[in-house]
Amino acid sequence: MKITIIGTAHPFRGGIAVFIERLAKAFKTNGDDVEISTFTLQYPSILFPGETQLSSSSKPTNLTIIEEVNSINPFNWLKVGRRIKKTNPDIVIFKYWIPFMAPCFGTISRIIRKNKHSKTVVVVDNIIPHEKRIGDNLLNNYFVNSVDGFIAMSQSVLDDLNTFDSKKPKILSPHPLYDNFGEAKDRVAALKALNLDPSYRYMLFFGIIRQYKGLDILLKAFADKRLNDGKKKLIIAGEFYENDTEYMALIEQHNLKDAVVLATKFIPDEKVVNYFCAADIIVQPYKHATQSGVTQIAYHFEKPMLVTDVGGLREIVPHHKVGYVTQPNEKEVAEALIDFYENNRLEEFTTGTKEEKQKYTWQKMVDNIYEVYSETKEGNTV
Repeated sequence: MKITIIGTAHPFRGGIAVFIERLAKAFKTNGDDVEISTFTLQYPSILFPGETQLSSSSKPTNLTIIEEVNSINPFNWLKVGRRIKKTNPDIVIFKYWIPFMAPCFGTISRIIRKNKHSKTVVVVDNIIPHEKRIGDNLLNNYFVNSVDGFIAMSQSVLDDLNTFDSKKPKILSPHPLYDNFGEAKDRVAALKALNLDPSYRYMLFFGIIRQYKGLDILLKAFADKRLNDGKKKLIIAGEFYENDTEYMALIEQHNLKDAVVLATKFIPDEKVVNYFCAADIIVQPYKHATQSGVTQIAYHFEKPMLVTDVGGLREIVPHHKVGYVTQPNEKEVAEALIDFYENNRLEEFTTGTKEEKQKYTWQKMVDNIYEVYSETKEGNTV
């Protein structure tokens, strides 16, 4: 089949770029003809909270990536839509994560579908954004009405989607493993790469830091003397997308300075392995969520996890099999982590991750996209 994927890819960085490039490889493995249409401008710099949007890694040599989409230029949307319309792909896949992209993606989709051949399928991270703004529903409706079918990566997203559209084909398909960060390495080797002392045990908070990620909850939990006991450390690896004052104050207030390892910058793909393989457990104390790519990196490296009972996280982290599902408060997070260490759960939960990770293959995601495509053809949604 001829497939075009529209969204973030090299030269841009981040989890969405990793997802799209890995999805393209999965289709290529099946023998499909795939191109990625990515941005020339993703976000205006005034709207981007990080240091840079661009990747420091080399461009993938085995993928066709066309840099052409300007997220804020309507004339560009017309041009891109017409180009892709003429190439006549069978499936056009959008990766949708924020209403800001709705005017751009919705307009491009409408133009492409005028060829009466291409079907547009959306892999939805979130339809209700983590940080809500006036006009979100209006923008979401514009985009939802422009496409043919959906892949939701959690039940909560599927439920949200049904409030915008109850008729178009939709399939629940959990986030596949992020298996493109290399092979796991020995704990001591990973710690050496990070210049960390192997005599300590380490917990990891990984990913961009925003209020909804609950780092404040984790810092308060870690202040419990049964955790902050001089034998354990917390690694915080990820870039602040907001002011760090609150978090630094908590570290100071609870005397955590010597027990917290701050790697508060964007972690390049080739260094992700070191952080995950150095840690005993990956902690995601989110206040709200849909699904998380971090869990799928943890599964790849067969690492136990703690997640909170928000969004779709419970669906993919079975409690007491691969880790813990707690409420998003410091008391429950602390008690779970204390149980993990006091009862030596590492081996037990690692075994659980090895079993559970088999559910999350890229082929399942590809097959589900094919299925939605088939349903759109039967329903003639154009």
